[in-house]
Amino acid sequence: MIYKQKILVLILFFICGTCTIAQKHQKLFEDSYILLDNMITNQKNYSFRKAVFSVENAYLDGNLDTVFINKSLKNLHDLSLALTKERFLSYPEKDKDKVNKWAAVFQVICDTIPLNINDTIYQYIPFGYDFNDVFGHEYRENLFVSKLLETRKGNCRSLPYLYKILAEELGVDANLALAPNHVYIKHQSLKDGWYNTELTSGIFPVDAWIMASGFVHIDAIANGVYMKALNNNESIALILIDLADNYKAIFPDNDGSFILKCCETALKQYPNFATALILKAETQYNCIEKEKDKMKQIKLFKNLEKEYAYIHKTGYRNMPENMYIDWLMSLKKEKSKYENKNLNKK
Repeated sequence: MIYKQKILVLILFFICGTCTIAQKHQKLFEDSYILLDNMITNQKNYSFRKAVFSVENAYLDGNLDTVFINKSLKNLHDLSLALTKERFLSYPEKDKDKVNKWAAVFQVICDTIPLNINDTIYQYIPFGYDFNDVFGHEYRENLFVSKLLETRKGNCRSLPYLYKILAEELGVDANLALAPNHVYIKHQSLKDGWYNTELTSGIFPVDAWIMASGFVHIDAIANGVYMKALNNNESIALILIDLADNYKAIFPDNDGSFILKCCETALKQYPNFATALILKAETQYNCIEKEKDKMKQIKLFKNLEKEYAYIHKTGYRNMPENMYIDWLMSLKKEKSKYENKNLNKK
């Protein structure tokens, strides 16, 4: 009897310890949500850098290497700043300083740069695209900016996120924009108007490239689902859904409340954010499946059908992952066809 009691105590101790660990991990997600929500409600608190790394730190259970990240970002900032002072940009308009900073950040991410250190020439190697686990199905860390900084290989999420972080560190804005399964940068200059900056291939593609995917309905453009230059609050909406997706990955048996909270907050800022609409609908579906009251369940399913109909009405169309890779590669294969000839990255 005493032996069985000891075993029971050990089991209870283990369960309590596991619950405490889970609660601490959940608190990191709650803290990140509060941080992001405060950035939306008070623009003085806005920091895309803090937003991104708070989400990554929550997923990593507080183990994000902030010392390494801060050092890496400082080095990239200093190099970008040096390039703005050294390069000659033959640009005629009065927003030259801003365009020069965009060009410097682009060069740091996409170009090989000769560096003279103590009269010795070194080659700075740019960041590359990682075709391994592009969507983070195997390891969500493959989507993280921290992973990009560590391995110098990233994807269509981490590369534009890093670009936006570095641009804002230099004191200039950078607008994220969406295409099917994709994130890129949109800028507006006095000389060229709105133009696209693509970090995965290091060129400036025209809008026709995005349309060439075959999954961009004209309604999706009109409704701001794709190709819209996102403001800062809309960019934080993207990060909120990153937070929700990370939470779902860590706590797959969650009750849906945290994910729905993230979705609702994101959609208030970006009503036609398709990823948030879909995640919200999928989470609601899982909750409805658990509903024991059949009449209530039927009513909830009818409401859910309206939500799915609305998503379709916005112009959103699902792009298969294998087709996304082919579309992404088309930019390199048909560079001359899709590159904006009016822009020069140098």
